[in-house]
Amino acid sequence: MNLVSMFIAAVLINNIVLSKFLGMCPFLGVSKKMSSALGMGVAVIFVIFGASVISYGLYYLILEPLGLQYMQLITFILVIASFVQFVEMFIKKFSPALYKSLGVYLPLITTNCAVLYVAQQNISSGYNFIETCINSIAVPTGFLLVLVIFAAVRERLESSDIPECFKGNPIALICAAIMALAFSAFAGLV
Repeated sequence: MNLVSMFIAAVLINNIVLSKFLGMCPFLGVSKKMSSALGMGVAVIFVIFGASVISYGLYYLILEPLGLQYMQLITFILVIASFVQFVEMFIKKFSPALYKSLGVYLPLITTNCAVLYVAQQNISSGYNFIETCINSIAVPTGFLLVLVIFAAVRERLESSDIPECFKGNPIALICAAIMALAFSAFAGLV
């Protein structure tokens, strides 16, 4: 039951975008169309899960036994950069349309602070391997959920009558704030 609570808390209550404000660049940049939002969300799930699990293994099997914990940040960044390159090559080969729609935001997953945050959170929170896997799936699932909801809202905003001064990012940020307020209602769930 503890793992289920952990999953629900990471997806809904402690959502990485709406409560920690991490990953805002792809959140605002890729959320204009549902298809690109869905593709980015799946790519982020793969990168965060893979990078976190490998980082966990490297930390506990190599860095900690050798007393090299100070190399944690560099190691994690190298793992993340490698995963993003792999995902970019995979998407370019198997879905050129998605690759084109994601544009510059796909390589920016490397600098997405949410990816590094999850890898470091797993270590600093002292999670075991199962908890690391659950957290590494739950956090990007929450990112995907919010990204898809936000993309649906932004698609509807395109056909809405909005005052000129609010068009674009201002109305998007207002909607993001309303979403953060709505998601805060889940706080008593777990």
